[in-house]
Amino acid sequence: MLNDADVNNSLIMIQPTLMSYTFDVEPHPVLLDSVSIRTDVILLLDTFFHILIFHGETIAQWRKANYQEQEGYENFKELLESPIGDAQELLEDRNPIPRYVVTDQGGSQARFLLSKLNPSTTHMSGSGYGAGPAGGQAIFTDDVSLQVFMEHLKRLVSDVRAKRAAADGIQAVGASTS
Repeated sequence: MLNDADVNNSLIMIQPTLMSYTFDVEPHPVLLDSVSIRTDVILLLDTFFHILIFHGETIAQWRKANYQEQEGYENFKELLESPIGDAQELLEDRNPIPRYVVTDQGGSQARFLLSKLNPSTTHMSGSGYGAGPAGGQAIFTDDVSLQVFMEHLKRLVSDVRAKRAAADGIQAVGASTS
């Protein structure tokens, strides 16, 4: 599949894109991280094989209440239509045609998004990075976040360097005494 795709599509297969749509900011890319999930946003995930539109909890409730059909809520209607239009553009150019999914926060199809995100906020991380009211949705996983992995990797590297430095010091002392 990678051999038949252009560079852009190959990169999307390796590193999916996540776009955020809100009232106050133009659509913009956000991190593939659990902190990107908020109740007041719509997310568009492009993994090449899946195109997913994810509605945050508040947006989903407003959509189900049909606010987009009421007078005075034209901005909300535009917000709902914007990711659909962008998803249609992506679907036109793809071969094979990706699976198109529209879901809400807490919905069963949200697993397609949650499986691609860095779990910086989990059921185990009550505080720290991503904590707070706008800190994103907790992801229930046993996987460690990228931040925890990197900290552990740094510790391992510094331990190896310390052991090498100690071994070099012992060899230098042994060489000078002989």
